[in-house]
Amino acid sequence: MVGGRGVYLSIDYAGHMTRFFITMFACLSALLCTTGTVAQDPPSGPSGTASVDVFTSGNEGYDTFRIPAVVRAADGSLLAFAEGRVGGRGDSGNIDLVLRRSVDDGRSWTPLQVVWDDEGNTCGNPCPVLDATTGRLHLLMTRNLGIDHESMIINQTSTGTRTVWTTTSDDHGVTWSKPVEITSTTKRPDWTWYATGPGNGIQLRSGEHAGRLMVPCDHIEAGTKKYFSHVIVSDDHGVSWRLAGRTPTDQVNECAVAELTDGSLLLNMRNYDRSKRTRAQSRSSDGGATWSAIERHPGLPEPICQASMIATDEGARLVFSNPASSDGRVAMTVRSSDDGGRGWSEGLLLHAGPSAYSSLVLLDGGQVGCLFECGAGHPYERIRFTRIDPSALR
Repeated sequence: MVGGRGVYLSIDYAGHMTRFFITMFACLSALLCTTGTVAQDPPSGPSGTASVDVFTSGNEGYDTFRIPAVVRAADGSLLAFAEGRVGGRGDSGNIDLVLRRSVDDGRSWTPLQVVWDDEGNTCGNPCPVLDATTGRLHLLMTRNLGIDHESMIINQTSTGTRTVWTTTSDDHGVTWSKPVEITSTTKRPDWTWYATGPGNGIQLRSGEHAGRLMVPCDHIEAGTKKYFSHVIVSDDHGVSWRLAGRTPTDQVNECAVAELTDGSLLLNMRNYDRSKRTRAQSRSSDGGATWSAIERHPGLPEPICQASMIATDEGARLVFSNPASSDGRVAMTVRSSDDGGRGWSEGLLLHAGPSAYSSLVLLDGGQVGCLFECGAGHPYERIRFTRIDPSALR
């Protein structure tokens, strides 16, 4: 037990009885309290939406909650992940990977669970994916020593480096397995910085790669210090993971992937080309092994920030969310595309003020859920979940 919360420790010294009580604690927490952080007066939003704040910075022993990711389990429950940052807003130091669950399509949320607490180290970049064949949830993550900052890892002056990990759940997110490292098969030796997602992975529906699990990632080369996006895949239901293809050119990193109706893939990426403050896109027709030349899309402005994209209606429609401004992290907006990402709607403004990272999920009745960072004074005050009626996106 850590801080009164149920958690699997990174060092497995607890033994079978302790593991039993940890699991029972998590299960009882989920069953006994389903109200979570629902406010008396839910945040207001545009017509056709309903919102609730899921994580509020400064609570439950954490200075800041950041990096949202949401996935729908096989039983219909929603899992909202975040990084629980202990010492401040920064990307390094003591950071836990935390979770809340919802069994009513995001209207209320269970108490906070800690999925991974590695003492003073950095555990984060959650990127969950459901294997619909087995019902198992896979959570891809990264880890580095808490003393190692991003710049140190990039410059190879750090004590350690970024490593890649996975954990699984067979009970719809109530409990999680001990994290397992998969760095050797998913990261090249000449890569320094590395990130899974953040956001969500996908399972391919059709073609020769049907059933493949895919997680969007990014990395930095050691020698050139260039930024690239890539994907990792599993063809054995998450037993093993391996590198697939990366973008042919650089100046991109955090990304989202979706499968279209014809089985091709669209990769939507954070763009570092400062002359074009818009999102970058690339396509694959071979299951992610190779990717097309990068194009910047003028209909998707961005301030250099993470974004989210999912496919609905068997890939016939895409939904996209990001802070839609080229000037700063403000104006969280959700858009849709009915032509495979070639054109995008004007969009629905969810939050006009400071906002940053987001994650989308498909809900009952064709609704879409958006889990996103927002606030009044800065974007990292809270992580909010908004349910959106499909008619509001057209």
